[in-house]
Amino acid sequence: MPITYLHTMVRVKDLEKSMAFYQMLGLVERRRSENEGGRFTLVFMCPPDQADGHADVELTYNWDGDDALPDDSRHFGHLAYTVDDIYAMCQTLMDNGVTINRPPRDGHMAFVRSPDNISIELLQAGEKKAPQEPWASMENTGHW
Repeated sequence: MPITYLHTMVRVKDLEKSMAFYQMLGLVERRRSENEGGRFTLVFMCPPDQADGHADVELTYNWDGDDALPDDSRHFGHLAYTVDDIYAMCQTLMDNGVTINRPPRDGHMAFVRSPDNISIELLQAGEKKAPQEPWASMENTGHW
């Protein structure tokens, strides 16, 4: 029996702030589920051209908070997305207050973190871009 990837679930502390971050990456809300009994909301987001339910990030928001949610979700690993222009994406994120933890010095790969400390790997679609400032000389910030 074949295995099919469905989604990656991440717990979020502030649903609106987290959704805004993923929207900056280009994701759109595919569907939403509100659960009164369990007191939580699930928001499934995906790239617009991948709305088949196989490239989703499931944002799980517990209405009463989540004291068990760690400050640093590093044990999770990361989500990875290809982007059309890694420099433009990193500039958009930076312009909106997102720290570029691992700048795209090589024109190919960068890492950032969501508002909930989820590592996001950004990969240039297709061929690497030529090194470009300010990225080529930018140092790492924090960890990813």
